[in-house]
Amino acid sequence: MPLHWRRRLSRGFNQSDLLAAELSRLTGVPVLSGVRRKRHTPPQSGLSQAGRRRNVTGSFDVPANAGVKDKRILLVDDVLTTGATASACAKALKRAGAMHVTAITVARADRRQWASVWAVPNSSTQGAKVGS
Repeated sequence: MPLHWRRRLSRGFNQSDLLAAELSRLTGVPVLSGVRRKRHTPPQSGLSQAGRRRNVTGSFDVPANAGVKDKRILLVDDVLTTGATASACAKALKRAGAMHVTAITVARADRRQWASVWAVPNSSTQGAKVGS
């Protein structure tokens, strides 16, 4: 999953690139950096699912010489939450002619499990303990 150059510069690395490089080393499948983030976006954390989709819409493009046409692409990401970023990236790859796009992640964050913790209490839940 590509980072915008500003975020990569501030972080010093792209965790998805590191994961892809290791996966490539283990499997012998080459890493193709065919998609780029063309727009700097705010972090996805704290946004709703719809907000995350809006945040990354139009954020990715694939240069004409990227070599993705008629290829089967494996997107590598560290954490998948709503899938908005992976979906936006996959759409850009498909528009550029990729035959098939699949995403693989190390972790899956399920935001639903925290819904009761973050919910604003109302009269029916007033005084209820989390987990009870």
